[in-house]
Amino acid sequence: MKKILITGSTGFIGSHLTEHCVKEGYRVKALVHYNSMNLWGWLERSKYKKDLEIYSGDVHNFDSVFRAMKGCDAVFHLAALIGIPYSYVSPLAYIKTNIEGTYNILQAARELELKNILITSTSEIYGTAQYVPIDEKHLSVGQSPYSASKIAADQLGISFHKSFGLPVKIVRPFNVYGPRQSARAIVPTIITQLLSGRKNIDLGNLSPTRDLTYVKDTVRAFMAIAACEKFTGEAVNVGMNTETSVGELAKTIAALMKKKIIIKKDAARVRPDNSEVERLCCDNTKITTFTGWKPRYTLEDGLKETTAWFKKNLKSYKADIYNV
Repeated sequence: MKKILITGSTGFIGSHLTEHCVKEGYRVKALVHYNSMNLWGWLERSKYKKDLEIYSGDVHNFDSVFRAMKGCDAVFHLAALIGIPYSYVSPLAYIKTNIEGTYNILQAARELELKNILITSTSEIYGTAQYVPIDEKHLSVGQSPYSASKIAADQLGISFHKSFGLPVKIVRPFNVYGPRQSARAIVPTIITQLLSGRKNIDLGNLSPTRDLTYVKDTVRAFMAIAACEKFTGEAVNVGMNTETSVGELAKTIAALMKKKIIIKKDAARVRPDNSEVERLCCDNTKITTFTGWKPRYTLEDGLKETTAWFKKNLKSYKADIYNV
């Protein structure tokens, strides 16, 4: 991999991955969602932005993707609609972005004969755990339009490998957290409400468990998977092999911040009954066995770094507004 195209480069995980690739010495082309103000999301603040080749385009458009991919050896595809609540509002938007967008990446990579194609998946494709820890052989269950769209995108990637020999790898992170994450996600939701001075914290269901991985560890996993030829045509889990309930997580964050909290259940944040994923716990045996990757951050260490970042950047968020 000499030159990498990264889609979703301006977002949470994408911006961290983009910066990491530059630091590792790769030439990086960042696909930035076209907008009339020429804004580059989190890359606007990056000290590495002068080292990037920025290409404004849209994963919805094949021509745009094809042009962005020209001259690249690899593509890391992270661009997606990821907010689960909004997938109940507009399922079609997720089909168009997550499935059609992935098709555009795969077809362009096929025509341009790229040597390494990483498609970003999600642990949500497993639905509520039927056994734990969850390995890559676990059934896929679409419990939300979002997860259904990601299942389809994963299978499309595998089909391009089996049908056309495309060197596709599926990166399947469990719940990632860290600096720059949207306040829709559970960790920033808790932190921003506490930092804004609230004692009554609004949350959804408290009992579901999640396997939480710090973003820097997740980025390192992307690079490890990209370097491992054995994973071609396969999905690879990225997680910690631990699980924490939402309620426990809120108490842990409050204790680290030395805050007292009262948790209120907000109906607007609760998923439909049959759509709630009750339990997620990763089996990361595959990635730890075949690469040198191991998580470096404990949950406490990652939460400390995340909280410190949000303290400095709280003005970028609106903690009093819940937006699906």
